[in-house]
Amino acid sequence: MEKTSENTVQVWKNKKIKHWMLIAFFLCFYDIVAVNLSYIFGLFIRFDLTFSAIPKEYMLAYVKFAPIYTAFCVVVFFVFKLYNSLWRFASIGELSRIFLASIVTTIFQTVGITLLFMRMPVAYYIVGAGTQFVLITAVRFAYRYVTLLRAKQVTNQVAVHNAMAIGAGASGQMILKELTMSELANARPLCIIDDNPNKWGRNIGGVPIVGGRDCIMESVKKYNIDQILFAIPTASPENKRDILNICKETGCEMKQLPGVYQITNGEVLLSKMKPVAVEDLLGREPIRVNMDEIFQHLKGKTILVTGGGGSIGSELCRQIAGHEPKQLIIFDIYEN
Repeated sequence: MEKTSENTVQVWKNKKIKHWMLIAFFLCFYDIVAVNLSYIFGLFIRFDLTFSAIPKEYMLAYVKFAPIYTAFCVVVFFVFKLYNSLWRFASIGELSRIFLASIVTTIFQTVGITLLFMRMPVAYYIVGAGTQFVLITAVRFAYRYVTLLRAKQVTNQVAVHNAMAIGAGASGQMILKELTMSELANARPLCIIDDNPNKWGRNIGGVPIVGGRDCIMESVKKYNIDQILFAIPTASPENKRDILNICKETGCEMKQLPGVYQITNGEVLLSKMKPVAVEDLLGREPIRVNMDEIFQHLKGKTILVTGGGGSIGSELCRQIAGHEPKQLIIFDIYEN
């Protein structure tokens, strides 16, 4: 039984290796076609899109140098790891490697064919190099693009919340990226709030930055938001308190990052977000008091609560009203 299990694992590993090698083979085959088509396209452009107009000496030089150039490109692409990257996660690092590999092969093409055979038209070098870079890059990032589209479709299908992100900084961007890409996310990001006016009217990954904290109430209604994600771990206690108190008035579910350490540890994830607690609305550590003693002191008294219409004041009024005051007077300049 144990032997059979080991064999199964080995077969599974072999399949994985073969799959990886198959992808590398097709990429290599594609690159061979692409690098050769790119430079013949340069000649095609140079001579008015007519093959018959291309001088024989140019075609002969191209055909003789093509095998040398093809072999050199394949080696360079292997050296720059263009055949063993996980292209579904391709980013600026992979793009940089493609760019550097293209520079190396372009220099080799320019110097090699000129010294070994003859000087080619300028369009041959420029158009060929540009076309090669586009073709080599396109096939690799097309896979990532398709993967992102599929992930976004899955996220939209399973999403049960319409989310608003507070903060268009580094943490906010990572939260939005995970909401968009993760198949486990259960919310779709619809808008972003940030107090920096320079960011208003712009977007992150297609999600609009609609304005500052004054736009929170309006945006919640406009986008039918039911979940707010506070993603400014570096916010001062005062700013955090003010923003969260506005968010509390919306009645939405609220979550936040525990602290700035997530940024340095690379742990800015949805799973790290926690519900907003009462002490977060205070903007300071809560003071522990003997509530029974206080409520006993309020019994039978006439009590005035200033600011009683706000989030903290209204909760205070509810607590007082439940402990037999003689009269409870609420004063507030808030229109509600």
